[in-house]
Amino acid sequence: MSDDEKFSADAKFSSPACLMHEVERLAPPKSHAWDDVKAWRKQQREALIKARPEDPNERRLRSAPILEQLDEELRVMRAARSAAAGSAAAGAAAAVTRTGPVVLGIYWPFRSEIDVRDVAHRHIEAGGIVALPVVAQKNAPVEFWRWRPEVPMTRGLFNIPIPGEREIVTPDVLIAPLVGFDRAGFRLGYGGGYYDRTLAASHPRPRTLAIAFAEAELETIYPQPHDIPMSRIITDRFAFDAPHSAATPPSR
Repeated sequence: MSDDEKFSADAKFSSPACLMHEVERLAPPKSHAWDDVKAWRKQQREALIKARPEDPNERRLRSAPILEQLDEELRVMRAARSAAAGSAAAGAAAAVTRTGPVVLGIYWPFRSEIDVRDVAHRHIEAGGIVALPVVAQKNAPVEFWRWRPEVPMTRGLFNIPIPGEREIVTPDVLIAPLVGFDRAGFRLGYGGGYYDRTLAASHPRPRTLAIAFAEAELETIYPQPHDIPMSRIITDRFAFDAPHSAATPPSR
């Protein structure tokens, strides 16, 4: 089986059915007004977080196909970057948009999130750069500080570890955690809006790979004008490219 066949846009992965968790699905919000949608999101967010698998062994088992695809995405991106660098060296620099190591933005896992640190280690070993999001100013886009396993860490917002040294880099690809998602590629996060603000301010935007367990899928998150769709959603049972990742969600 080729890489393209294995990781197609509608790829499906195996995951034991007995591990799937029941998630409470709420009735739709009273209206599409932001206040009603915001209240609905808060309640649905709490239900989804509560339903996350708490057992570390279960999370590790179910995370395996997700991490495998992340590794493959990064391998392909590094290969393309290396080929582009070779073209530039051969005198075709005009056709090259970016060269140098692929910069990967990750997150430090908390609240039973999928742990992507092994992916980050492998990316560094392959010559890539890894960064963690840092809230340098509340209600503003985050900064991405370079992370190396040997660099001392400190504590940031919500007591989440961040690099102890401020070395700002710009991600080419960003792994984003999910609380919930829909088939339009919109992401339900923790409600702070940091990822949306950061992506809105990014030019060009990084490729966004949002990951979650399959039961986090919702019929819709009732997208608002400030919501930005992900490039790709990856779960333990399926993966797909967002159909409107370059589009602006409709006004409600």
